[in-house]
Amino acid sequence: MKLFSLFTALLVFFLLSCSSKNGSTEKTNGKENDLTVRLTPAQLKNAALETMQLQKREISTVLKLNGKIDVPPQNIVSISIPMGGYLKSTQLLPGMHIRKGEVIAVMEDQQYIQLQQDYLTAKAKISFLENEYLRQKELNESKASSDKTYQQAEAEYKTQKVLISALAEKLKLAGINIGKLSESNITRSVQVYSPIDGFVSKVNVNIGKYVAPTEVLFELINPTDIHLNLMVFEKDVNKLFIGQKLVAYTNNNPDKKYRCEVLLIGQDLSEDGNTDVHCHFESYDKALIPGTYMNAEVEIKNKEALVLPEDAVVRYENKHYVFVKKSADTFEMLQVQPGATENGFIEIITTESEKSKTFVSKGAYTLLMSLKNKTDE
Repeated sequence: MKLFSLFTALLVFFLLSCSSKNGSTEKTNGKENDLTVRLTPAQLKNAALETMQLQKREISTVLKLNGKIDVPPQNIVSISIPMGGYLKSTQLLPGMHIRKGEVIAVMEDQQYIQLQQDYLTAKAKISFLENEYLRQKELNESKASSDKTYQQAEAEYKTQKVLISALAEKLKLAGINIGKLSESNITRSVQVYSPIDGFVSKVNVNIGKYVAPTEVLFELINPTDIHLNLMVFEKDVNKLFIGQKLVAYTNNNPDKKYRCEVLLIGQDLSEDGNTDVHCHFESYDKALIPGTYMNAEVEIKNKEALVLPEDAVVRYENKHYVFVKKSADTFEMLQVQPGATENGFIEIITTESEKSKTFVSKGAYTLLMSLKNKTDE
């Protein structure tokens, strides 16, 4: 009886051990097969899978950049009054369009009156000094007057001519037309004209305010030559060249594309390791406002890459995968790093050992669904 009980206990222990080993083996095999799917002949027929190896193909890569619309310094005009004065009137507001030669402000000050008075007085005196100079010259030639008297008359005449020229230039600088200036036509105000066609970006004064010569009344912008200023990191600078084409678009209207051309590439790097690349818009659009942020896509030089059709790559849990053929009915899912995409092909950044493998080029999503169903069971 004891012998029978001992035998029974040994038999149960043996059976439990075998069961435990089989369970452990199945569990291990399950882990190993989590990324592998095997299809039945019927499933293979319905899936209509196609396979291929990696192909070498020239593919263009797109460099994505961002920046903002900028205006070159030569297209920004700061309006100031060289002699200063009080702002009498202006109609300018930020954003207002202006034409070249248009009156944008009227200034007045007593110094304008004084300047005109000095000019007219000097001009009236020049005739007397000129006649005296010619008379002394004639007398000196006949030895009827001394050289000193003649030289003094000559100096006074030439000094007066210099004074008139200097005052005339000051009047022009102040904006006063000396051709219309006379003793009966003295003005206390001057008009300020726009030197460009464009729009007003800043108004820094109000009516009645005194403006010093160093102050800026208005800032005008000529938008016909606005630039796109892109920020490019050091690793991407060598991918660009002068004359390179690109397209740009805003976040608010990404479907509206603006064609541009690289005009200038910065030759120094900032502390953040980037430089500025200036681009010229091929056609001017009034909707483009300086300061607007834009995105840009640059198609850089072609390179030879290993590619697969886009249908060969599937996304699963925010990662990219392909299926490798292990046998006639078995396929393994392999994570890959995708590169550039062009004309239905996608670059596969792969290792040397994967170049000779056979990949599923059509039906990858069918295999993914089969794999997910297998995992859920």
